[in-house]
Amino acid sequence: MLARVAKLHRQRAEELLTEIGLHVGQEMLLAALQDNDGISQSELADCLMIQPSTVTNSLKRMERAGIVMRRVDSEDQRITRVHITEKGQNLNQAVREQWSRLEDNSFHGFSMEERVLLRRLLIQTYQNLANRR
Repeated sequence: MLARVAKLHRQRAEELLTEIGLHVGQEMLLAALQDNDGISQSELADCLMIQPSTVTNSLKRMERAGIVMRRVDSEDQRITRVHITEKGQNLNQAVREQWSRLEDNSFHGFSMEERVLLRRLLIQTYQNLANRR
């Protein structure tokens, strides 16, 4: 059931993000850049715990869309730094609104106690999987 919920949640997230011109995963890149503008591509991959090639592919799309720009580091030509553009800054609010819609849809009919319990259970599930007993 967890796998089915995760799959459907991702589908709904994709639908909502498509409305604002993003693909799933790009919102996480935007959030990371919001807090770390000018971070290197490899640091961005480490921060999000994803493969550098995944970051590169997403950034290419985002750069073509004018959401981010990449620049070679002035002190070390081997490093590419990623900067959020004004368009990217403006998308952050839209992302928050779409995630809020997704959360409202996902937890419609849940009491606050049920939401808190589900969060606790999901955290425990995540920790169990991360620790691989």
